[in-house]
Amino acid sequence: MPNTITATMPSAVEITEIGDPAMANGNVDFLDGDLVQLQSAPLKARQIIVRLDGCILVHYATNARVRSRPMLLNNYVGYLTFGPDARGTVNGLPVRHDMMLAAPPSTGIGVVAEAGYESMAFLLRSQYVSAQWQASGHDAVFHMPDATEALHVGSALAGHLFAWGKRLVDAAVAEPELFNVSLERRAAAQADLVNALRTTLASTQKLEPRRQERTAQTQSEIVRAAEKHALAHSEDRLYVADLCRVVGVSERSLEYAFRAVMGLSPTAYLTRTRLHRVRQSLCRSKPGSTTVTAEALNWGFWHFGEFSKAYKNCFDESPSDTLKRLPSHRPWTDQPGRVQGSLRSH
Repeated sequence: MPNTITATMPSAVEITEIGDPAMANGNVDFLDGDLVQLQSAPLKARQIIVRLDGCILVHYATNARVRSRPMLLNNYVGYLTFGPDARGTVNGLPVRHDMMLAAPPSTGIGVVAEAGYESMAFLLRSQYVSAQWQASGHDAVFHMPDATEALHVGSALAGHLFAWGKRLVDAAVAEPELFNVSLERRAAAQADLVNALRTTLASTQKLEPRRQERTAQTQSEIVRAAEKHALAHSEDRLYVADLCRVVGVSERSLEYAFRAVMGLSPTAYLTRTRLHRVRQSLCRSKPGSTTVTAEALNWGFWHFGEFSKAYKNCFDESPSDTLKRLPSHRPWTDQPGRVQGSLRSH
């Protein structure tokens, strides 16, 4: 599987072609994505980041089913909208074109994106957006979400906000230098962003999930709790019964939850997740700093023949090939002067 990262634009604009989950959000300083591919089809995802002075836009699209758990960092508040053909779930809720997700700083969400998924995230420093709200002279006070909130917006407004963000991203990709060197251009874009977001939020209301959606949310919470425990005890020999006891559900309920949310059995999904963790460790390692055996043991793989076979089935290369790859061909590198994920605007 290729490890290709293409940061083709100067600092305000970054384009990343993602052919390997281990490279997603490499050194991005505002978001921790934790991407896991849920099917073996070749991954062709794209992430475009446009950095303004107090705001960041992130456009993401994928051709394959993936799971991510993005966590907002550095005091950003986030608003997530979805493309018209996007399918998947967010914290168990089915993605809908008439909804928007609001998340406060230091909050993580769980996204399962189906092939064709497309989203636009508007990330704003909380101090900046509050100041802009006041400077606009608008009567309404900016409401900082206390927790992750699913908001009903309406198809027209949600579509308008997504399309507005897409136009800005397209303009930044077409003329990156304008965003890189022009303070006026970035300031104008930020003012337009706040106005577009304020107009949208003025017409939102909390989305009340339907009964079947509440069931899906509960299943998503079960999966998240089981995954958290399994990864925290990666060196232990865990069984499905252990996870059921920790989460407080029956084996049948656990199986149903994983099948519904991830499309995989608990064992298959957690094995795939640990394989991704091994790959991340191998890709991030410095030459001579680790071995395949050490990383396999760190993530609970005791039968090395089975591990190597599962790794190759998942990533289309052996773990030793991953480790042998030259540092310059890895997703991250500590070599001076090389791009390491995110590029900052001036």
